[in-house]
Amino acid sequence: MARDPSHPRDRPGDFWDQRYGGENPVFGHEPNQWLAANADLLKPGMTALLPGDGEGRNGVWLAERGLTVTSVDASPVGVEKSQHLAAARGVSINAETADLRDWDAPEAAFDLVVLAFLHVGPDDRTELHRKLALTLKPGGLLLLEGFTPDHLGYGKGGPPDTGMMFTEDRLRDDFGDLLDIEHLEALKTELPASERHGGPAAVIRLRARRRRG
Repeated sequence: MARDPSHPRDRPGDFWDQRYGGENPVFGHEPNQWLAANADLLKPGMTALLPGDGEGRNGVWLAERGLTVTSVDASPVGVEKSQHLAAARGVSINAETADLRDWDAPEAAFDLVVLAFLHVGPDDRTELHRKLALTLKPGGLLLLEGFTPDHLGYGKGGPPDTGMMFTEDRLRDDFGDLLDIEHLEALKTELPASERHGGPAAVIRLRARRRRG
């Protein structure tokens, strides 16, 4: 699909620069709940890719646990804030500014990929998901959490278009031939209070591993 520079969808850095421009963290500083729930699978020395990590809450949390973290975000403001957060907590992360659709993704480079509420347009979703899955080493772990179409009923947070949200079928179609799915569940939950999220939410959670051989 051709890109239209006049459309906010095709200028994600500008959009998120505005969101991240305030003093307070937009999504808080605590890690994503699904990431934290899988903490027992994370080991010091693992390499982790954090696409769309914004102000750095998940990447910094992983770095504090001894992982080597690369985060990639379209927002220069978000990347700068992630570096400040890392410094304040005494860790370091490799934070890159790039539109993920154009990012030169290395293949089979990471032990872990975390996709926390990374919603893109339906024309980009499958290609981006597959691109990011291929950055995993064989046996590497992918953790994903995002909104389902049911979340629109809550009226807070998340994209305004159901086409940008996730369903079990969409995720199976995107990842099924690349990853072995260990857990895939749509559920209702409570998100921690923050400027953009907080309260009841309809989400989907995926845990999967890159196939070997």
